[in-house]
Amino acid sequence: MTSLLNPYVNVLDGKAREALEFYQSVLGGDLTVMTFGDMGTEGPLATQVMHGQLETPAGFTLMVADAPPEMTQVTMGNNISISLSGPDEDGDALRGWFAGLAEGGQVPQPLEAAPWGDQFGMLVDKFGINWMVNVAGAPQG
Repeated sequence: MTSLLNPYVNVLDGKAREALEFYQSVLGGDLTVMTFGDMGTEGPLATQVMHGQLETPAGFTLMVADAPPEMTQVTMGNNISISLSGPDEDGDALRGWFAGLAEGGQVPQPLEAAPWGDQFGMLVDKFGINWMVNVAGAPQG
């Protein structure tokens, strides 16, 4: 088995399941969710996501969990960025993911020609997660 690096996102306000379902709607793939209740926790925390994982057809793995304040301190903001990058052959998919993830969010840097010769853009999705998308070798015209 090869070692992997996967982004793990902690979401505030009990919205991890909503975030995972949103990411699945944009990126596709198979979603597995384990709640705190599945592990024996009772009360309001029982329905929150202890661990969620999205495995996409493109080979991406995204892990997301709720961040109950009594368990984890999370500051919404610049604490994580998720990067999607690939060659121009994957450009249509990358552009589509950028557009989908941007829905309901903010786009501080549109996906456009970058000084290093690729197309690059940054967005903050509707859950406050920062994304960077790079299309390597994309036509600049």
